[in-house]
Parts: sequence; structure tokens; C-alpha cells
Amino acid sequence: MDAFADFKAAQKAGWKHFAPQEAFTTLAAARLVSHARIRAGQHVLDVACGTGVVAITAARLGARATGLDLTPELLETARHNAKTAAAEIDWHEGDVEQLPFEAGTFDAVVSQFGHMFAPRPDVAIGEMLRVLKPGGTIAFSTWPPELFMGRLFALIGRNMPPPPPGAAPPPQWGDPNIVGERLGTAVRDMVFARDRIQAPALSVQHFREMRERTAGPVLTLVERLAGADPAKLAAFRRECDALTAEYFADNIVSQDYLMTRAVKL
Repeated sequence: MDAFADFKAAQKAGWKHFAPQEAFTTLAAARLVSHARIRAGQHVLDVACGTGVVAITAARLGARATGLDLTPELLETARHNAKTAAAEIDWHEGDVEQLPFEAGTFDAVVSQFGHMFAPRPDVAIGEMLRVLKPGGTIAFSTWPPELFMGRLFALIGRNMPPPPPGAAPPPQWGDPNIVGERLGTAVRDMVFARDRIQAPALSVQHFREMRERTAGPVLTLVERLAGADPAKLAAFRRECDALTAEYFADNIVSQDYLMTRAVKL
């Protein structure tokens, strides 16, 4: 396997425990669907769909929804969620860097904190735009680099081996200037908005322990360091708790994020 294949295999393994996080991402899913202006009858692709919260929200509005994710365990949960909601979704296991759909298939292509983890932004956005119809909407939610989650990913990156050459840090997708450069002249009417996820936690340590069990990059880091370098793991945990404390009040960890919407030319 090449370096990117190895990298994606590790991502697939790391994210398989993410399902409990849907308790926090479900509200944000409705916000993204509203921001994307999804309507009944549209054919919508949810990229890196995870447990399907965006696809199901769109389907309940009457859209024809398709969901794609790299991790089969999350798709299993997505199928269960869709059955519970009586929502018909076309689920696919696949990679945003190689979407298994014809060009111009979808009226809207969306992603909630998902496509940003594809290592090559130019490939990922090229694929998302390829399968979008001219005049269709691309919309996504991402973590800004200067805020809590972006800073957390930077902390994780400092404690992990470097990614393959050419891989970009996920929080770059939370910088409107970089988003504008990546979408470039392929789109018009670019609009940004901001919102917040408020995650309940009894303490900063409680929040971190939950992430260590469910969030791919944190889980992977802890597994890597637990046996190899316990002192480094302890230092990471101290830094993580100190960072979280800046955003923790009244049993809530506030996580601000960016939403983007644009129309394909």
C-alpha cells in the first residue's frame, strides 16, 4: 500500500468508534441542511456521512439522499438510524477522493466535519465538484484553526508522526481565505456563516475521556502512546485539559465552527 492508502486505513480504523458523537452533531446537521438550502426533491450527497445525521435530516425534508463514508461501522449505524427515522437513503462505503458517481449527478453535495479529513484537499474538492450539477450547491461545516477544535488538532499533530507529504491539516478548511482559494473560479455566490456546538461535560477530564474513546485522531494518539511513551501521553493529556478549560463553563464545552455555501458554475 502507498503512503496515502496506509493513512486512510488508519483513519478508517480510528473513526469506527465515533457513533456516540452523533449526540452532538445531530443539531449541527439541521443547521447545515438549512445553510445549504436543501429542498424536497433535490438529489443530495452527504460526503463522509458518518452515522448519517445530515443525510437523514435532508431525507426527512423530502430530498433524495445518498450517504458515503470510509468507515463501514459508521455506515452500519447510519443504516439503523435511517430505518428508525423511516428514511430511504442510498448508502455507499467509499472515499471522497474517489467518489463512485457520475459527473453532474447531484443537486447538492454537503459534508459535516468530514471531507476535511481527506489528506489531499484539491482531490477531495475536485471530486465533490465533479459529481455536482452546474448550478448545484456545495456546502460544508468545518473547524477553524484558531478555535478550540482546530487548536486541538494542532496539538494532536504535534504528538503524532507526520502525515504523508502533500497531506494538508484538516482545520485549514475552517479558514475562509483558504476555502476561497480551494473553490476558486469553479463557484459563485460563496457565503460563510458560523455556529456553535455546545457539548455537555462534567469536567474537562470528562470531555477528554469521551474523546479518547470516540474521536478518531485522539483515540489513535492515545493507543499509540499508551504503551510506547506514557510520559508523552501524560503531557498531552495535561495540554489537552488546559486547552479545553479555555472553552469550558457551566458544564459545557463550546465548539465554534464555520459553514460554507457556494454554487457551482
